Amino acid sequence: MKSIIPFLILLFLLSCSDNDGKNISASGTIETKEVTVAAKVGGQVVRIFVDEGKDVQIGDTLLLIDKSDLEIQYDQAKANADASDAQHKLTIQGARQEDIAQAEATLQNAESDLNRNEQLFKEGSIAQKQLDDIRTRFILAKQTYDKAKNGSRPEEIDAARARFEQATAQVRAIKKKINDSYVTAPVAGIITQKSIEEGEMIMPNASLLRISRLNQVYLNIYISEVELSRVKLGQEAKVYIDGEPQKAFSGKVTYISSIAEFTPKNVQTKEDRTKLVFGVKINIPNPDGILKPGMPADAIIVSSVSSPGN
Repeated sequence: MKSIIPFLILLFLLSCSDNDGKNISASGTIETKEVTVAAKVGGQVVRIFVDEGKDVQIGDTLLLIDKSDLEIQYDQAKANADASDAQHKLTIQGARQEDIAQAEATLQNAESDLNRNEQLFKEGSIAQKQLDDIRTRFILAKQTYDKAKNGSRPEEIDAARARFEQATAQVRAIKKKINDSYVTAPVAGIITQKSIEEGEMIMPNASLLRISRLNQVYLNIYISEVELSRVKLGQEAKVYIDGEPQKAFSGKVTYISSIAEFTPKNVQTKEDRTKLVFGVKINIPNPDGILKPGMPADAIIVSSVSSPGN
């Protein structure tokens, strides 16, 4: 009995328009916009928090990808960034007074050592190579003292800053990958497909789940060429389903095809004799989620244009 109630309602509404042929009725199947969920990082799926049929909200965690290796990389990158930060600050602030004093003492010792060995070389007591090594130590000691006393050169400060910025960028990049290991819902809806299981390895951008957006669904119907002129964008439509035959769901025509096509095999149109039809899309608000993808539905579009002969 329930199955014929929507049909009776259609007949009743058709009769309420003075039999002038203004009403257009057709049937179709409820459909919804779907969003494919993919992971930005690859790895092993360690937890899945949803299954098909589960309602989700924006931001809900859907699954978790193993992030242990990333956490190790993060610790290493953070330590490198901290070291780069310290070096950068040192080049800006310059050496401490005790460091300058120590560098000066080292230079004085190197200078005394050089003077003594130059005299020994003149006397033939040491070889040229030994003197060269001592002179090199003196030069290095003087460079160290000059740098400690005068501070870092501008190009050295710039280089230290660049190393620090590069290190912090690496920290941010790894941190983002760790956050991306938590795959979250980009939209609210219902999980209509799950193509992954715990323990599986996935590649970045692989399709994992599909979410149907139930807050706004649509119905595709097909009308004849005769009816086409009586349908306009924005027209109101009433949609009925078998499960709640007395309830009319309000919708609007949002798309009218401009290209004729043969009647789809799974659609019954009003004009059985018509071979070519035009697709019409009706958008239906569905805040309570009553309308589900795949539900058969009947639609009535009330035209404001009189049919020929009236």
